[in-house]
Amino acid sequence: MEKIGFIGLGRMGKPMASNLRKKGYDLVVHDLNESAVAELIELGASKGASIASIAEECSVVITMLPSSVEVEGVALGPGGIFENAKRGTILLDMSTIDPLATERLSIAAQARGLSVVDAPVGRLAQHADRGESLFMVGASEADFVRVEPLLMGMGTTVYHCGGVGAGGRTKLVNNYMVVALCQMNGEALALSQRFGLDLANTLQVLYGTSASNGQLRMNFPNKVLVGDTTPGFTIDLAHKDMSLVLGAAHALKVPMPLAAAVFENYSLARSAEYGKLDFTGIADVICDLAHIERARVPKGWTPPV
Repeated sequence: MEKIGFIGLGRMGKPMASNLRKKGYDLVVHDLNESAVAELIELGASKGASIASIAEECSVVITMLPSSVEVEGVALGPGGIFENAKRGTILLDMSTIDPLATERLSIAAQARGLSVVDAPVGRLAQHADRGESLFMVGASEADFVRVEPLLMGMGTTVYHCGGVGAGGRTKLVNNYMVVALCQMNGEALALSQRFGLDLANTLQVLYGTSASNGQLRMNFPNKVLVGDTTPGFTIDLAHKDMSLVLGAAHALKVPMPLAAAVFENYSLARSAEYGKLDFTGIADVICDLAHIERARVPKGWTPPV
């Protein structure tokens, strides 16, 4: 079995690394958060002395980091992965980053006899906890064969979307719709509240028509509608992803006025210090800014089947 490096043990990375250990993978981990590293060591992982040592030891190095800046720094910087990895090593980046950064990484990797796979994550933190993540993969056929068992060790669904970069671009399409739906749902719920409608009745109607959507049906009832805005995926991260969507769209001359409006609404939420909330909390932001009572379902309410 290959030795696997795992860099980035945040809210998504830690449970995914934990699931790999539980599946028996030989794991070497690194994170600035020592307590997260300690939790993985308790599961049988070993602590990497440095990024360089992880690259030297491991034939696949997984990164799960906040942005392009961190991924490129870890891969390309002094003492980084590319400088120290053996030929044939794969950088498996599961972060959501600029597709142009993925292309830069791939070019630099190829020059050193290495390769890059982009495999950003679909679904939410609670899915990562349960080993139910979805992955969108950009990779050569040979690299996909190598990384697919790893991804299945962390999730239940893996899509090979095309060559390097296709996974990240698919993720941007997905996250654009997810984030925009949260904004739309938040506005609709605020309007319902202002109208003085019964929220449970309104939701029953919405779930029974084509207005229903995955966020409203799957995510909102478990988060903001029951008053839970502890972060799984924050407003700050949603804002970051929308900036990537708009940057990629502008580069390719794709007009996305709705995306621009959603981006600015998340900018407004961040400026009002809501950035650390779960992104479903955008519904609370809209209500608060309009001085409307926050939308909450009655205790014990469950979505209609």
